Amino acid sequence: MSILVYTEHAGGAFKKSTYELLTYGRHLAAAMGTEMKVLAIGNVADAELNSLGKYGVSALMHANDAKLNDFNVRAYGSVLAQAAESTGAQVILISNTFSGKGMGPRAAARLKAAYVDNVIELANTANGFEVIKNAFSGKGFAHVSVKSAKKILAIVPNSYKVEAAEATVSIAPFSAELSDAAMNTKVREVKRATDKIALPDAELVVSAGRGLKGPENWGMVEELAELLGAATACSKPVSDADWRPHSEHVGQTGIAISPNLYIAIGISGAIQHLAGVSSSKTIVVINKDPEAPFFKAADYGIVGDAFEVVPKMIEAVKKLKAGTA
Repeated sequence: MSILVYTEHAGGAFKKSTYELLTYGRHLAAAMGTEMKVLAIGNVADAELNSLGKYGVSALMHANDAKLNDFNVRAYGSVLAQAAESTGAQVILISNTFSGKGMGPRAAARLKAAYVDNVIELANTANGFEVIKNAFSGKGFAHVSVKSAKKILAIVPNSYKVEAAEATVSIAPFSAELSDAAMNTKVREVKRATDKIALPDAELVVSAGRGLKGPENWGMVEELAELLGAATACSKPVSDADWRPHSEHVGQTGIAISPNLYIAIGISGAIQHLAGVSSSKTIVVINKDPEAPFFKAADYGIVGDAFEVVPKMIEAVKKLKAGTA
């Protein structure tokens, strides 16, 4: 019996959520008195694989078939299931990301395993196996008792703190059977935004809505985000109006995020938007309408015109960074 962790990467570079997952896996393995094994899929350099030793990885399997260089949900799900079968893993850990949510259910069906997504805390193994997950679009929590012999848990990014633990990585090649059905999707081209912080991994997010009145006013949002080292986001009406790209839309029908800080500028806070951001550790709302629903969910609220408040915030951050505040 063992725990298997799938390490997600983008363009050969591991994501922050992977380091969180490895910390989670290490802690869970200690609680269960078992060992953690790790799987990497696709084109990842040895130097990047060896860097996982900083997070306690000692045994790593690498499925490095050329057919797996580009993410393919069927193929990757199949490889994950085969790796779990090969290692006798009883618990498989993946990130609750777009890729993870595609792979997890497929692997679970093959393994006849329980699948629990949106997990936010370390599983309690003192009496059975219980996990806590987000429920009702982030408005509540569910305590799930998992009785299946095999379990796949999808851990929400930014929900578990990264802890370093030095180890020497032993890399072993893993050869998986890739059926024609698993490979019937062909990736023609992958375009990545290299100049932006990925929203699912972002610890700080600055977001704005229709209160900014038009795309020409987004400069101050981007400036504040750049000063804070934050990702930029927007509400659904903004992306629908093509003021901002759809890749920045956060909410129930967009990207669900859980940053340490979420700053919402000129967003009323409709329930659909809250569903995608309510897992944020701290929410700051800036809105000139004191009755805006978002204030009920906010940790901090500023009632004021964004065009007056945000420039003052920018100036304050600049002074703070310059040491003159």
